[in-house]
Amino acid sequence: MFQPLDNVPPLHPTLEVRAQVGEPIEIGTIDHRRRRIVPIIGGVFEGLGDLRIRGRILPGGADAQVIHDDGLTEADARYVLETDQGELVYVRNRALRHAPPDVMAKLLAGVRVDPALVYFRSVPTFETSAPDLQILTRSIFVGSGERYPSEVVLRFWRVG
Repeated sequence: MFQPLDNVPPLHPTLEVRAQVGEPIEIGTIDHRRRRIVPIIGGVFEGLGDLRIRGRILPGGADAQVIHDDGLTEADARYVLETDQGELVYVRNRALRHAPPDVMAKLLAGVRVDPALVYFRSVPTFETSAPDLQILTRSIFVGSGERYPSEVVLRFWRVG
């Protein structure tokens, strides 16, 4: 019989990212899946908990999305954070997003929807040469997202 685990890892709040996004570039529908690219044009971030950093999101990133007929969105975002001290962090954030069909239709049309109605979870990975930020490269993270018409708000937790 399955026994509850005593050593469930805790989640530690680590980072909040507020990415400014441009208009989606619609590639088209292939095999019943819609492909689009959402430019990441800037934004800001701030460390949470023990991670005391802040800075900006460099322009030039993008979120490559595949949207299934039922509205399920597979996202693969890649962008660079620059701390106020000039340290660079490369982020790759893979996510799943879905909601009831009427909510997804509004979201994909750029209409503001209540984030509580949308499942938006992610698994980010980080790369940096900054010695003080190595916890980002040596830990597992999970994320939760909120999509607004011109901004995506992401919160990341380190799995303890």
